[in-house]
Amino acid sequence: MTLALVFAALLAAACVVAVALPFLREPEPVSDALDELDAGERRRLELFEARDRALAGLKELEFDHRTGTVSDDDYRALVGPLRREAAGALQELEREGTEQAAEEVDGEGRPTGERIS
Repeated sequence: MTLALVFAALLAAACVVAVALPFLREPEPVSDALDELDAGERRRLELFEARDRALAGLKELEFDHRTGTVSDDDYRALVGPLRREAAGALQELEREGTEQAAEEVDGEGRPTGERIS
């Protein structure tokens, strides 16, 4: 009976180690190389960054205006260019998206089924 308990305990420990081993190992990357962005992806990234900068500027200007750090006159002078910059970036992103969608439509006018991200 004691021999059976020792054997069962060893078997249970071996099973626990076998199941936990993949979780304890450091994962090995497939490749450490970063993919180079093509011109279209780089352009979209620049547009996203321009949009984010303009929206962050608007948010900060709005906060400063509400807290009284920026006067009404200064706010009116600064908010227009920031809004135009954000709108321009959003329009460019939309234009890029529609051009990309048009390229992915096959010759018969049907979508190819590929997702746009």
